[in-house]
Amino acid sequence: MGIDTSNMDRPEDLAVLEPPHTPYQAFTDAGAAVERLRELFEANTAFLREAFAEFLAGRIPQGRVRACYPEVRIATATHSRIDSRLSYGFVSGPGVHAATVTRPDLFGSYLKEQIELLLRNHEVPVEVGTSALPIPLHFAFYDGTHVEGAAEVLQRPLADVFDLPDLSILDDAIVNGTYEAPPGAPRPLAPFTAPRVDYSLHRLQHYTATAAEHFQNYVILTNYQFYIDEFCRLAQELLADPASGYTRFVEPGNLVTEAGCERCDGPGQRLPQMPAYHLVRPGSSGVTMVNIGVGPSNAKTITDHVAVLRPHAWLMLGHCAGLRNSQKLGDYVLAHGYVREDHVLDADLPTWVPIPPLAEVQVALERAVEEITGLAGYELKRVMRTGTVASIDNRNWELRDHREPVQRFSQSRAIALDMESATIAANGFRFRVPYGTLLCVSDKPLHGELKLPGMATDFYKRQVAQHLRIGIRSMEILRAMPRERLHSRKLRSFAETAFQ
Repeated sequence: MGIDTSNMDRPEDLAVLEPPHTPYQAFTDAGAAVERLRELFEANTAFLREAFAEFLAGRIPQGRVRACYPEVRIATATHSRIDSRLSYGFVSGPGVHAATVTRPDLFGSYLKEQIELLLRNHEVPVEVGTSALPIPLHFAFYDGTHVEGAAEVLQRPLADVFDLPDLSILDDAIVNGTYEAPPGAPRPLAPFTAPRVDYSLHRLQHYTATAAEHFQNYVILTNYQFYIDEFCRLAQELLADPASGYTRFVEPGNLVTEAGCERCDGPGQRLPQMPAYHLVRPGSSGVTMVNIGVGPSNAKTITDHVAVLRPHAWLMLGHCAGLRNSQKLGDYVLAHGYVREDHVLDADLPTWVPIPPLAEVQVALERAVEEITGLAGYELKRVMRTGTVASIDNRNWELRDHREPVQRFSQSRAIALDMESATIAANGFRFRVPYGTLLCVSDKPLHGELKLPGMATDFYKRQVAQHLRIGIRSMEILRAMPRERLHSRKLRSFAETAFQ
């Protein structure tokens, strides 16, 4: 980088030190546009990393060091588009739309697809250049390197020299539909800004102990470690089958087992808060499973961050309390509606917003239950009910006077109760990620069948393996579905971003 600090002693010499400015370039080829985004991002983050190395060596620039995110933008003069069938891939109206971009190495295929749709739908070039949005120093180290200790070592605040993460631009105003572009500013082209994406990429590493590049496009979320144990066992079975298409299995700590090899044993380590496991296929078309633990807060936290990866679907696969006397332990519940008493999303998605069932996901789940259980049609009702799931934020609701909540559940026609499903579905709706829920009845508190250790052990042995196979099979059905069908127009609002 070659920052020369020898002649920067006078106050009037203080300046912003940044990479050479390059003008925007027009592209009609999506691959070339993505390659340009990659070049700009790599050059600008390398600039920051080199400046930080000099900072650590005691060569502190007498000014601010800054590099900015690359940006892609498109200007249109008409409301028309070539293909009106898709739910994404076009801008909402005439004008300039722009998106800052991070990690083109990670999002290259996604960016290429989105830009190709823009070029096809609007028949005008896109432009790529450097934005005015600074890259925070922390996000230039996307491999997990920590920079916090540098200020203590050199007795100099990092904020005096580098841009740091700014919470004022890390919100979800775009996806929440509350963002209003200032007069003369471009409208959003993507659902997230680059700093918002970077923030979540770092959070995913923290919460799951696996790097973002291992995440697959089909995500199963569960609330019990028993499912993870079975997922690990099943992964070895699938890796041994060349016809499965799965190529590797990644566990917390980025521990990788390749197809055809015995499962690797890594050094003993404490599991992270929400450990993630990835059954990998080419093109990230495999299955990721995350044990999110218990409660709506965890459910919101992990989906807030997984959403920036733009997965094709996520499912909740876990246990619930059955609310009907006709249900048996081990029965399945396919959610087609939700009572939202989790409260963690009330400020982002008001409870009066309906969370609709998505036909494509519902059909895939029901078909998977039929295939794995061997039951179909009317006989399927022996083991599965479709209905409303209520999610609450009080795990010990039974210990208070529960007549009032039970009355509400009855009025809502709820057939099951848990703490995560409504949150996961609501965040899927909010982030335009196809969602679904298939739960398994593990207790019936209104009918004296509480979740006690002996009952739970028998239940887990009998049911977890089948439930997980249903979940994976449903993901395989969704994977075979055309993308334009899966990403339903039900999830899109009046004026949407062009990028899915």
